[in-house]
Amino acid sequence: MNMFKPRTNQQATSSSSSDAGPSTTQPIPTDLPGQLHDGTTPPVPGPSADKESFISKIMSDNPYFSAGAGLMGVGVVLTVLRRSVTLGTTFAQRRMLVSLEIPSKDRSYPWFLEWMAAQSANQPGKGKRPLGFRSHELAVETSYKQHENGSSEAVFNLVPGPGTHYFKYQGTWFQVKRERDAKLMDLHSGSPWETLTLTTLSAYRHLFSSLLTEARALAEASTEGKTVVYTAWGVEWRPFGKPRSRREMGSVVLAEGVSEKIEGDLRSFLGRGKWYAERGIPYRRGYLLHGPPGSGKTSFIQALAGSLHYNICLLNLAERGLTDDKLNHLLGLVPERSFILLEDVDSAFSRRVQTSEDGYKSSVTFSGLLNALDGVASSEERIIFMTTNHYEKLDPALIRPGRVDIHELLDDAKGEQAKRLFVKFYGNNTSVIAPNSVQQEQEQKGRILREGEIPLTDEEVELLGNQVKQIIEDENKSGRTISMASLQGLFIRTGAKESLGGIRESCKSLGVENQ
Repeated sequence: MNMFKPRTNQQATSSSSSDAGPSTTQPIPTDLPGQLHDGTTPPVPGPSADKESFISKIMSDNPYFSAGAGLMGVGVVLTVLRRSVTLGTTFAQRRMLVSLEIPSKDRSYPWFLEWMAAQSANQPGKGKRPLGFRSHELAVETSYKQHENGSSEAVFNLVPGPGTHYFKYQGTWFQVKRERDAKLMDLHSGSPWETLTLTTLSAYRHLFSSLLTEARALAEASTEGKTVVYTAWGVEWRPFGKPRSRREMGSVVLAEGVSEKIEGDLRSFLGRGKWYAERGIPYRRGYLLHGPPGSGKTSFIQALAGSLHYNICLLNLAERGLTDDKLNHLLGLVPERSFILLEDVDSAFSRRVQTSEDGYKSSVTFSGLLNALDGVASSEERIIFMTTNHYEKLDPALIRPGRVDIHELLDDAKGEQAKRLFVKFYGNNTSVIAPNSVQQEQEQKGRILREGEIPLTDEEVELLGNQVKQIIEDENKSGRTISMASLQGLFIRTGAKESLGGIRESCKSLGVENQ
């Protein structure tokens, strides 16, 4: 067996070299590390290279991708991604945001617009603004006021118009979208249908109630101390004009005891709601004020409403387009704390027949009126006042108990009544001057005098008042009367002493109607 292995060429070469001694020449490497024979760098294998080659192979070698199926797949993937983003955004909005829609038919709609107008009208120099208003689409609301001296004043308030707006309330941002649908119209007012949509973070949804409460308080503050007169617009009640200043009860002078009787009966009725319910009696009250024109019927109702802090709903039975159904609907939707006033009911019906001076007959029937007053569908907690100049023309069924509970005659001026009106016009009013550190409290008697008028003493006013009383009583005995409206107009035009001579001239015979 051969104990030695043959040497390889490499070993032989190395040994021969070592045996021969050091060589003067060294081999020159032909290639540098990392380079090919042509000097280029070889591709480094890795994930990017594999991915690139895989994608390029698919795009170049796949016949389906070349035919367009691959592009369609890419489009499907992008569509799914976009849809996912949309659904995710919608889901996030539903979870994080909350919206409140206010249609134009809702009562809070004008309250909120008025609130926005009031807040946007605040100037930075007038105090801290509770509203950070941001909008580039505005609408104008003009408030016009005519003063007694003939001058006028106009205030322009900018409110958000149709579009998207933003405001800050109690440190929280709100988005307001005011949308107007031109295809939907309010047939009664002719205005297009609108909606307001408020949006904020879901965590602050409690601010909606706070905001609407503040808007309502602002709207009620504008009518505080005033009487609102409503009129019928189709099947709803709407304020007519600006709220009117409340009229004092003492401004309407009626015969002695009449005013106190009606006011006492009405106050007693308002405090007996539970009493009516326990006995199963409909909680309604009707009053009929009749008498000649100018006796103060409507003025007394207005003063009574102001005294009780009530409003007035004025209803004209001869209005064009008013039907039995609309009448029933209106009487069932009367605003809270409001009187219903039917003026001159004799002009609408005379012995169950529709009457009209211009030849037009309304669509309200007599039976429809009776059913609306106390029928099955009639509303509860209702106070109705009727007025007429011709009591004898009214049908007994209309003014029977249950429909009309109190009948009261407001007649022409009587002697004592005329004296009280005279003292009210020419007497001295008592006012108290507030005390200060130097001056003690004192009373000052006086009134606003017309130009050139000489003030009268209390004794002179009493003496002249007795003369007015005597003149009226003498004229009444001779069959001549004067309405309170005519007497009031006389006192407005003339002075105290000059009015005595004009009273006799203004009196008319009982057979002459003063329209």
